Amino acid sequence: MIALEKMQRRVRFRRRMLLGGWLLVGLVIVARSAQVQVLQATEWRALAAQQQQGSATVVAPRGAIVDRGGVELALTREVFELAVAPGEIRPAERDRVERAVAEATGLSLREVRRATRSQRAWRVLPGRYPPRTREALRGLRGVHAARELRRHYPHRDLALGLLGRVLDGHGRGGVEQAYDTLLAGRPGREIFARDNRGRPIPGETVVVEPPRPGGTVVLTIDRDMQEIAQQALVEAVEANEAEGGDLVLLDPHTGDILALVSVRDGHPGALSAINTPYEPGSTMKPFTVAALLELGLASLEDRVDTEDGSWQVMDRTLHDVGEHERVLTVAEALRYSSNVGIAKVAQALSPSQQYQMMRDFGFGAPTGIGLPGESSGVLRRPDAWSGQSGHSLAIGYEVSVTPLQMALAYGALANGGRLMAPRLVREVRDAEGRVVERIAPATVRRVVSADVARRVGRALIDVVEEGTGTHARLAAYRLAGKSGTARAVGVDGRYERGAYHASFAGFFPAEDPQLVILVKLDRPKGAYYGGSTAAPVTRATLEAILAARNSPLDRLAIARSARGPARGGRDGVARRFVRFAALERPVPALPPIESDPALSDRVPVPVLEGLSPRAAVRRLHALGFRVVLEGDGEEVRTEPAAGVWLARGDTVRLLTGRRRGDG
Repeated sequence: MIALEKMQRRVRFRRRMLLGGWLLVGLVIVARSAQVQVLQATEWRALAAQQQQGSATVVAPRGAIVDRGGVELALTREVFELAVAPGEIRPAERDRVERAVAEATGLSLREVRRATRSQRAWRVLPGRYPPRTREALRGLRGVHAARELRRHYPHRDLALGLLGRVLDGHGRGGVEQAYDTLLAGRPGREIFARDNRGRPIPGETVVVEPPRPGGTVVLTIDRDMQEIAQQALVEAVEANEAEGGDLVLLDPHTGDILALVSVRDGHPGALSAINTPYEPGSTMKPFTVAALLELGLASLEDRVDTEDGSWQVMDRTLHDVGEHERVLTVAEALRYSSNVGIAKVAQALSPSQQYQMMRDFGFGAPTGIGLPGESSGVLRRPDAWSGQSGHSLAIGYEVSVTPLQMALAYGALANGGRLMAPRLVREVRDAEGRVVERIAPATVRRVVSADVARRVGRALIDVVEEGTGTHARLAAYRLAGKSGTARAVGVDGRYERGAYHASFAGFFPAEDPQLVILVKLDRPKGAYYGGSTAAPVTRATLEAILAARNSPLDRLAIARSARGPARGGRDGVARRFVRFAALERPVPALPPIESDPALSDRVPVPVLEGLSPRAAVRRLHALGFRVVLEGDGEEVRTEPAAGVWLARGDTVRLLTGRRRGDG
């Protein structure tokens, strides 16, 4: 009996223990469930959402860069990647979908069917497509589009170095880098649904924070002038077998840069006009003369003995190139580019006076153009000079300058002695087109008096008319300028044997300047003097600008500056016409351009079949048309079509596409 009771008590105890255990497990489960669903609900919901959803940055459309007239030089295009999900296409609709995709994309039906009949869940179609293609395919089951933004340069390599490029969403070089923050805009944010493998589900995307598009940068560059300058320089570099070169066009009264081109290895993608200094040689001589006149230390009529073109200075001998009288006036020393004559008269300047005048003209200091990588050049202080430095500096040695610095200094002579700051950007606009910053022209300082600038300018007219710059001479207008030739320095810091920089700088028209031009060729082969290489390029460029009727020049003022017969006669500005595209080798000597009064202001659109887009643009510009270039291919056609008669100055659309057979 006792044993039975003990057994029953043991069974009852075990039952209670088992029941208590189950109750305890239940309580733990309930507590854990409460913890997950109540206390940790937010955390677990976020984890679930993370597995089911994803988020991504929405890139903002990058702002445009336009020229002074609003012509787009850089813009952002919306393109689409197209993909097919074969499993989503109903069998009864497959043929219709395939034909619609082939028609909209231009792909062959066979290529489309390889995607739509694939065993894979997802097939991306080759290429990128414009919005109109996406719209044509909108609503088709199984066809999906992913938006992309691509930077587009409609004029290809035009102003390539100046504009820069965009890499990985950031500006690299030029305006793209200098104004990267403004152009880039502000990115947005989107969320999208994921499938069970974590992949985004097409069409299941919601933008939760829209991107803010970038602003627009309006440049001072003139598209047509840039085209003319670039073509002139590229052809000159090729014709003279030079390693490179630079060409700068600017307005002396505002500092506006109208064109800036640098060519290296035959390609216009460099920016050496602002970041690579060189010894200028004789183009520095007008500033030496200006300093002497400003300080009252000499006059243009003073006479100097040039020692028959050979003068010993300490352990160095200065030589003149070319024949001239032994005794010259200061004006004649400038006209014939006498090294001996200019170096002799420069002895009247003290080192501090010479240094200060060169600094005042902008040498040895950055111009403040605002582009990355600008060089200050080299102008040592007088306490670092040797006994020969004064003579060397007077004729453009022992000093290095950038082409832009030299162009701005000539601009000071053309602007009545006032040096202007360079202006590359006219204004900045926000995404809505409102002007948020307008950059006004800025005077840096007055360097010399208006009278001194006028007298030096008059002497520079003689340089072109009768001196070393005659290859730059224009038939109908006077140009003031100076050629320069200087030995080139190698990577070891020593002068290279037989290597030179040839240059020409000046302003036009000489009596009422509207344009400053600087041309420099690096290490040309064969002829290497600036007067015989860079001067003809100057002339060809100016003649082409005169033919481009939409250039930002005051043509009435230019007409008033014409030589006597040009006022309404055969050389009248309204009848001048230059077939610039035909200038194959802009080297000496180009014949004078003769104007034909029978030339009509209306000409037919030419046949451009077989030409490259750039050659077609040059041909149209040569005929006086404005050109709007559209497309990315190599095959060209025009609207209006070839043969239609238009007025010079009218706009022709040049449409480019892929040649048949291109992949």
